Amino acid sequence: MDRTDPRGVPDDGAPLADLDDAPPDPRAGLAIVAAQQRRVRDSDVDDRLLFGVWGVAWLVGYAAQWWTATASPTRTATGQGGLVFAAVAVAALVVTLVHIARATHGVAGTSRQVGMMYGWAWSIGFFGQGLIVAGVVGAGASPEIIAIVANGAACLVVGLLYMAGGALWQQLSLFLIGAWMIATAAAASLVAMPDGYLVMSLAGGGGMLVACLLAALHRRRV
Repeated sequence: MDRTDPRGVPDDGAPLADLDDAPPDPRAGLAIVAAQQRRVRDSDVDDRLLFGVWGVAWLVGYAAQWWTATASPTRTATGQGGLVFAAVAVAALVVTLVHIARATHGVAGTSRQVGMMYGWAWSIGFFGQGLIVAGVVGAGASPEIIAIVANGAACLVVGLLYMAGGALWQQLSLFLIGAWMIATAAAASLVAMPDGYLVMSLAGGGGMLVACLLAALHRRRV
């Protein structure tokens, strides 16, 4: 009668060591590799997504502000254009923060405290930006100056926080988006309104969409 070892494998007299030396199942090896690849992809911040959502937000939002400002006597954005920009910007921000939180969840070197501090930085930055704009308004600045300061300060806050996030999580795409935001806002501040909004739309939004396309082509080659 054949004997059976504790693992349920028939014992034909061969030493158990020989059974342990049997080659692994190729299908099991492929499954392990596939699982590791999925884990790497899940922990990767997708630069196509980030460039894409912010490219659309800036292209549409600032174009709406430019369009409404051209019909305004003060040559600054009216309520309708501001609402459009606020809606698309908030949507892009939510998509970004959710994507970053999922991609960096459990990544070595980060912690819950770091994420909480980074989140508070957004609130504090925009609170300070609001007070600066309120101070400019209280000082009796013209609507054009108020628009330049409000837009420039907001882009500076967002750009610096994106660059800080890129450095914190070692994500080059975040750093580049922040740098491009600051550079575009600085250039638009030197252009008279409402043409500054057009610079933000075409150079800022259009530039990010071009970066999205280049990132997609790069990933396809890789």
